[in-house]
Amino acid sequence: MSEKTGRLATLALEHSPWRSSRWLIIAPHADDETLGAGALIHQAAEAGRLAGIVILTNGAGSHDHSDAASRARLIRTRRLEAGRAVRRLAGDAAVAPVFLDWPDAQPASPGSTVFQATARRLAALCRDRRVDAIAVTGPDDPHCDHQAAAQLARRAARIACRPVAVFDYVVWGAAPPGSKLRITTRPLRAGLRAYALSSHQSQLTPMFGQGFRLEKERGLRAASDTLYRCDAYG
Repeated sequence: MSEKTGRLATLALEHSPWRSSRWLIIAPHADDETLGAGALIHQAAEAGRLAGIVILTNGAGSHDHSDAASRARLIRTRRLEAGRAVRRLAGDAAVAPVFLDWPDAQPASPGSTVFQATARRLAALCRDRRVDAIAVTGPDDPHCDHQAAAQLARRAARIACRPVAVFDYVVWGAAPPGSKLRITTRPLRAGLRAYALSSHQSQLTPMFGQGFRLEKERGLRAASDTLYRCDAYG
């Protein structure tokens, strides 16, 4: 937000101070990477700046299970779907997602042993892959896993032992109210986000029976991604 005008500053990613940054995308669930950061993944990959994709949860909570085998099959399927979506978005520059395997809708509390261990793992990933910026769901996104991902990203950035900027992206919520800077990606070519999202058949079809069903059209309205930073001034 400009101190002179009081307006939210907006920059195109390629004209921003982060145009040469190496990006780590953190998604609470497999499919959030496409819905909220698909254009960022594509643009960063094209520039050789995609450091990685992290999926926080194991995905088992989207459907009920008759037995342990059914649960394991859904987890395995969602991993494969996420990998396929990333390949469709990033092409030859795709990197295999990292899965943290937290249970759906049961996030670890900040300060807990699990939370701290996960934050340290993400911090190590930032160091190993020379991450300059993290894109993650915002702390006001209306899902506990999205909020936990935001908290983890901020903790990891603080302990990474290298400068790491944190940006929020929106999946189902509204723009973060405390944003001072807004960055927009280039638009995806027509149909690419839908093509990537179609990788997530477990969430789009009844292949696992009754359960969560993704509202596909709602997530395909924007051709670009918008990233928000709350601790920076434009």
